[in-house]
Amino acid sequence: MRRVPATGLKPGMKVGHPVYNSRGDVLINRDVILNDKYIKSLLKLGIPALYIIDDSIPEFYVEDVIDAGSRQAAVKLTREILEGTGRGFSPLNRALLEKAKNTVSDIIDQLLENSSIMVNLIDIRCMDDYLFGHSVNVCVLSLITGISLGYTRKTLLNLGMGALMHDMGKTLIPPRILNKAGPLTDEEFRVIKRHPEFGYTILANSGPHIKKITALIALQHHERHNGTGYPKGISGGEIHEFSQIVGIADVFDAMTHDRVYRRAFPPYEAFEMLAGSGNFFFNYKLVRAFLNNIAVYPSGSLVKLNSNEVALVIDSPKGFPLYPRLKILFDAGGKRLPEPVDINMLGNSRYTIIKILDNAEIDEITGSRLLTCGNG
Repeated sequence: MRRVPATGLKPGMKVGHPVYNSRGDVLINRDVILNDKYIKSLLKLGIPALYIIDDSIPEFYVEDVIDAGSRQAAVKLTREILEGTGRGFSPLNRALLEKAKNTVSDIIDQLLENSSIMVNLIDIRCMDDYLFGHSVNVCVLSLITGISLGYTRKTLLNLGMGALMHDMGKTLIPPRILNKAGPLTDEEFRVIKRHPEFGYTILANSGPHIKKITALIALQHHERHNGTGYPKGISGGEIHEFSQIVGIADVFDAMTHDRVYRRAFPPYEAFEMLAGSGNFFFNYKLVRAFLNNIAVYPSGSLVKLNSNEVALVIDSPKGFPLYPRLKILFDAGGKRLPEPVDINMLGNSRYTIIKILDNAEIDEITGSRLLTCGNG
């Protein structure tokens, strides 16, 4: 199974992972064979990519840190909460907030049970549903970081609620600005920069069902360690630790997912940019705790080694994101090996990863054998 950009989809390809919208509806299911009609519909819906079953690559399951049902239920609930704000600063629905606490609690349970799993970024989002999936993923990423830092369950619940609601203020930003495909004008950017304060006001007005820290996270998640953030331009210890964690998760998730105005950064580029931000944009300790949970080379990626051999990434050990386990599939001349060779990069000085292969490079080396499904 490998990720193929929507523009690279072809009839006959077989879907390897379902795609949902923010209402929980299945847009396309696993094992569906693509045709021209499906592909046109996916492009129209703004689906950036699909996971496709590739017969030239050993099949294995890429595990998410939480189960698909829980993720989709959380996205659907987040949509209900955010859309329920209307266009004012009225308090949020009490019953939905109680559901949100239960949802965050369930996510915490799953993360504690699956504490050895690295984040592989396998969720696919419709462009129009970006905000809701983003809110859930920032919640998950923030909680994983909190677990790494040894937070208690009560502390994790407070962090998770703030992370889930961090972009509440965007519900009051005009869609023409929020979803603009081109560069923002100075005035439009000034409007965008008001969303932390908008979110703070909505959440502060929702007490006692929302804790003060939840509202504070919404207010501070764009503040930066060196004082260059907004809305207040505070720095260092003036920014709550929870707000910094959510800020890190917010930046990483935004960088690694397609937006209306740009393509996603590869995970290793986003990793490098965040790694260089320690004690500049964010506290170094928090950046390190975050990155220890992120797979630089996501499971299912094909990578070229310093030997010119091509290998499949199987998984990455917790705390060692730069040293995945691999299966070498193709020799230096591009010839398929009779049997894959298992390599553990941790403690192995012989091999280094030179690059992650893009879709075109994978098609070239595999001979586009993706097209066997349904085409004979």
